[in-house]
Amino acid sequence: MAAGLPPGAEPSAEERLSAEAQEARRERDQFRNMAMRAQADLANYRKRVDEDREQLVRAASAQVLLKLFPILDDLDRALAQAPQAQNLPWVEGMQFIGKKFRAFLDDAGVQRTDPLGKPLDPWEHEVVAYLEPAPGLPEGQVVGVVAVGYKLNSRVLRPAQVVVTKAAAQPGPTVEDNAKTSEA
Repeated sequence: MAAGLPPGAEPSAEERLSAEAQEARRERDQFRNMAMRAQADLANYRKRVDEDREQLVRAASAQVLLKLFPILDDLDRALAQAPQAQNLPWVEGMQFIGKKFRAFLDDAGVQRTDPLGKPLDPWEHEVVAYLEPAPGLPEGQVVGVVAVGYKLNSRVLRPAQVVVTKAAAQPGPTVEDNAKTSEA
């Protein structure tokens, strides 16, 4: 029964049609809202899938690059030991390969880190040795590089392996000083 009608009275055809039209509009609005939510959910899903795919590609690229760095290290060590005084074709070929390798890394967005002379940064450097304190060198300064580090898009792929200075021994109480204070 329609609200506002006396008991036993039937709604008119107009009232029935008006009520059905109102119900149809309500259902239409409800379905429209559901469709808009579904479209928004689909757009969010696509964005999430694209981000996941990009992250997967970045991770795979980083893994490949990490496997290439030791090869470049070996090439650099070999070139450091090659005879420099003679223009040997094989040495020139190895130098050319090294240049191409570095150009490839540059094109991929990989930067070499040069920590020599800089303070130790534990996020970018891995300490492999300590050097005894030396005058004029502050504690924790990088004084040698065993293996260069690499970054990709400001993210450290491989930390530089470095040699840093130790802290100078602080003058403190000696065993003799401790013996004197315990006797008193």
